[in-house]
Amino acid sequence: MKYVGAFDQGTTSSRFLIFDHGGRVVGHAQQEHEQIFPIAGWVEHDPEEIRRRMWDIIDDGLDAAGLTAGDLVAVGITNQRETTMLWERATGQPVANAIVWQDVRTAELCEELGGAEGQDRFRDKTGLPIATYFAGPKVRWLLDQDDDSQHRAEAGELAFGTMDSWVIWNLTGGVDGGLHITDVTNASRTLLMNLRTLDWDDELLDAIGVPKGILPEIHSSAEVYGTATGSLTGVPIAGILGDQQAALFGQTCFEPGEAKNTYGTGCFMLMNTGAEIVPSHHGLLTTLGYRIGDEQPIYALEGSIAIAGALVQWLRDNLGLIEDAAEIEPLAASVDDNGGVYFVPAFSGLFAPYWRSDARGVIAGLTRYATKGHIARAALEATAFQTREVLDAMNEDSGVGLTALKVDGGMVANELLMQFQADVLDVPVVRPQVAETTALGAAYAAGLAVGYWSSQEELKENWAVARRWEPRMAAASRERIYAHWKKAVERTFDWM
Repeated sequence: MKYVGAFDQGTTSSRFLIFDHGGRVVGHAQQEHEQIFPIAGWVEHDPEEIRRRMWDIIDDGLDAAGLTAGDLVAVGITNQRETTMLWERATGQPVANAIVWQDVRTAELCEELGGAEGQDRFRDKTGLPIATYFAGPKVRWLLDQDDDSQHRAEAGELAFGTMDSWVIWNLTGGVDGGLHITDVTNASRTLLMNLRTLDWDDELLDAIGVPKGILPEIHSSAEVYGTATGSLTGVPIAGILGDQQAALFGQTCFEPGEAKNTYGTGCFMLMNTGAEIVPSHHGLLTTLGYRIGDEQPIYALEGSIAIAGALVQWLRDNLGLIEDAAEIEPLAASVDDNGGVYFVPAFSGLFAPYWRSDARGVIAGLTRYATKGHIARAALEATAFQTREVLDAMNEDSGVGLTALKVDGGMVANELLMQFQADVLDVPVVRPQVAETTALGAAYAAGLAVGYWSSQEELKENWAVARRWEPRMAAASRERIYAHWKKAVERTFDWM
């Protein structure tokens, strides 16, 4: 019996999972890492901590499954996408902490880059607005911190990468021959890659001011890139997908019009648009869905929401409203509705469909009647309302009305949220039997590359429904509460 591994380097934790041929989890290990907030709006991770934990997590995952590296045919990598770092090629030491995708320190730089053309200056080539979310402005900010970094970058002494590149460089040897690579999905989140050529674009590099010599080599999402070292010595590294594209692949959304929504730290809806690059006119992103080997690339429309599960963490860690994230559901269920309270968690501005870095969080509609139960319920409902905004935009851009939404991520265990999501969307919400779809997607890509699975059709056979929620809210109620939500969103604008 052979298996496929997946290393999932996420925003709040890293995980190593092992899957069998049926896509079932046979081994799992996970460790959280520190969230660093130097000043308001800045979010960082310590790359050294992530590297140290990586090896422990891999060892623990193998032990949990009772397996060794020899039992694995391949390993796939998935990662928080836009989080950005620089490191020294000679020593492997990070130049600074990684700047996390939620970080807004590049707001002024992004405004300068937009110039007279505004935030859509690079959208034709990249499918993206100029926003603090993406990696290109982040690396430019890092290089601007001192002249030495700029000189060393131009001399080829530094390496840039999103977290997939950092993980793979270390897994494949680091300073002793580690691979400096990325895949098309992660590269498409930098504002530096051309969606049509699938390569770094010289005009974009010049405009943002990023030396080409620091960039990783772009590959497909499924091929044998090299072999691992350490506890995984000899195992092929054969799949790379940014976490949301990995979830799309793990949910087997292989046909145009199929979509998934992942409820994690943030919330991300992706719709497969096939080989067609579909420009967005309603605040969405046009991005790479995946590319399998030499096959044609598959594109997607994406709606990105910065704060979803992170809001529950905030209620736990910053306010002490709950002691454990699992307590949010019974607390929210202790009241019949939100009591007129709406919580817009624009902690890092607003992403899709607004792209407002000037927005900040608002709790609206408070009265003496409101309790902590109403605030807990409003926090959960915020994720569902934001998803409704994204789905409305996706329907407009694609011209395809979604008939059901496949969901995954940590928050899908919350029955109250999933029912409210179906109610506010007025479409069924479907949870698969294997909820670990992000890691599963990376494993699928790696397994396809080495022939462990023969085709995407075989992968589809593994997908099965665990739970389905049907909408049951009256249309008038749905539109009334959604109108109140939109009103609350407007209150967040122009704060900064």
